[in-house]
Amino acid sequence: MSQALLVAEPEERIGSFLVRHLADDGFEVVRAEDEETTLELVERARPDLVLLGSEVDVCRRLRVGEPGRSWDRAVPVIVLGEPQADAVDRVRAFDRGCDDYITRPFHYDELLARIRAVLRRAEPLHDEVLEAGDIVLDRRTRCVTVGGTFLSLPAKEYALLARLASAPTTVFTKDELLRDVWDFRSKGRTRTLDSHACRLRRRLAELTAMPYVINEWGVGYRLMLPVPQQPR
Repeated sequence: MSQALLVAEPEERIGSFLVRHLADDGFEVVRAEDEETTLELVERARPDLVLLGSEVDVCRRLRVGEPGRSWDRAVPVIVLGEPQADAVDRVRAFDRGCDDYITRPFHYDELLARIRAVLRRAEPLHDEVLEAGDIVLDRRTRCVTVGGTFLSLPAKEYALLARLASAPTTVFTKDELLRDVWDFRSKGRTRTLDSHACRLRRRLAELTAMPYVINEWGVGYRLMLPVPQQPR
């Protein structure tokens, strides 16, 4: 199911640009040009995320709520700051409750990556502890153990393992993993995924004889799980 975004941007050129490209990337997009319309649409359309122009007081109003009005006060907000914005402007925006801040002029691909990252952080963790064979991954603490031994992983290797362990019998395509772990949207040749998968496999191999991270050639990666022993 596609996710809904509210683009609260008074400048016509930027607002139209964002609406068009975000829709092309699979989002349901609504547009607001002023503060009151923004609040009305947050209440009526219930977006999954708000892209907010530099009027950060809207963010404060969203977080505090208002008598007689009802909306999700935890809705993620990304502020699009003015070109002259400085560190004080960013701190004030975060103090008013924004989840991320990006200064104009921005690159669309970077903005899209930040949108997807904020949306992922906002998703509820249905399975806080993932288990795959000897691997136990606790998403609340980002703790990984293999056969009871703690394994320290860099951020991207942890994210890759968490994605694979979320559905241990599934083969994830390279495009899916590049999108979900690295926010890559365009298809192309890259060794990023293969390099991280290789390093992750080596780290696991120090603690278990099971290879776990399996390369399905021409498709992607999956986890190999131990075969249950048949009762005699």
